[in-house]
Amino acid sequence: MRNALLTILIVLFLPTLSVVFAEEDILITFSDQMGSSVFDGKWTDQVEWKYSSWNKISTTNGDAVHIRSAHYDNFIYILLDVVADRSIDHLSDRAIICIDGYNDKTSTPGVDDYCFLASLDGKQGFVYQGGSPLALNGNFKKIQNSYGFIGIGGISDLNDKYSQTPHTSFEFKIPLKLFERSNVYGFYVLVYDARVNQYYSWPVGIEPFSPFDIPSPSKWGNLVSPDKSIPEFNLPLLALVPAIFLTIYFTRMKKIGQIK
Repeated sequence: MRNALLTILIVLFLPTLSVVFAEEDILITFSDQMGSSVFDGKWTDQVEWKYSSWNKISTTNGDAVHIRSAHYDNFIYILLDVVADRSIDHLSDRAIICIDGYNDKTSTPGVDDYCFLASLDGKQGFVYQGGSPLALNGNFKKIQNSYGFIGIGGISDLNDKYSQTPHTSFEFKIPLKLFERSNVYGFYVLVYDARVNQYYSWPVGIEPFSPFDIPSPSKWGNLVSPDKSIPEFNLPLLALVPAIFLTIYFTRMKKIGQIK
C-alpha cells in the first residue's frame, strides 16, 4: 500500500518537481507495476506504462519519440515509443539506450559505461561495455547479456497512448547490478529510422555518424532517481507529502509574482 501511494504521488507531481532540474535531466520514477509488464516491444495494453515517468523527443514536424521510464526491484525499465516511424523496417530499425554508471561524463567511454541495443523484431537485444580502445564502435565491445536483460522492438498500435497508427517501439529491462546504485546516471537515447535514414536522440541533437556510432559520454544527459537516494525521498511518507505540496506552493507563488 505504501509503495502504491508513493508511486501515485511521484507520478502526479513529477511535472512540478521537474522545474528544479535541468532540461537534460530525465526523472525516473518508482513503479511496482512494472513487475507485471509483458516485454514484447510494444504497448501490450493501455495501462502497461501508465505508472512511469514521461519525456519526449520532438522535431519541427511534431513529437517523434515518447520516453517512458521507471525502476522497480533490481531493474530500470524504458519504453521508446517512436510514433514518427511508421515505415516498419524489420531488423533495420533500432534503438540504443546508454547509461554511465558513475556519471563521470568522461570524453572516452570507460568500463562503467554501458549501451543496450534492440532491433525491430530482433530475437534478443545486446549489451555493450566501454573501456575497449580496439572495439569497432567507439570503445564499446559486445559482452554477454546480463541475467534478466531484455531489449526488444515491436509494433505499437491500438493500445498505444500516443498514436494508434502502427509504428515502431522498443522496450528495455536493464539490470541495476551492472552499475552501483545511484541517484544520478549519465543517460543517452538513440533511435534510428532506417527507411528515411533519420536519427532521434536524447539529449536532442547529439547524433552519430552511423547507426552504431556512440557519442562521447561527456555529451550524455542525466537519468535522475529521486525516490532512491535523494535525502528527501528517504524520509517517511508522511514527511514526503508536505514537502511536495510546499514545492508546488512556492512554484505557483513564484509564477504569480512574475505575472504581477
